[in-house]
Amino acid sequence: MVLLGKLIRAARKERNLGTQEVADRASISRGLLQRIEKGDPKCELGAAFEVAAIVGVRLFDTRSDSLSGELRRADDRLALLPKSSRKKTKVVHDDF
Repeated sequence: MVLLGKLIRAARKERNLGTQEVADRASISRGLLQRIEKGDPKCELGAAFEVAAIVGVRLFDTRSDSLSGELRRADDRLALLPKSSRKKTKVVHDDF
């Protein structure tokens, strides 16, 4: 569950998606998404799979890499990405 959470967080940040946006798409709370990304084993597996599909994480990969290698690569990817991903809001001038 920890590996899946790290892969989800990395994919979300690579796509520059905010936590609230992904949570809304998956119809879950932002808190549940944060618990999924932290690898909380008490999270619903179906919700984690739904979030993984939304951010583009492949669940059943045929590569035969070790779990520790995958965790190390996920940590390396997360270290390179920004801590937060917020979309810039565009200021609309509607004063006519």
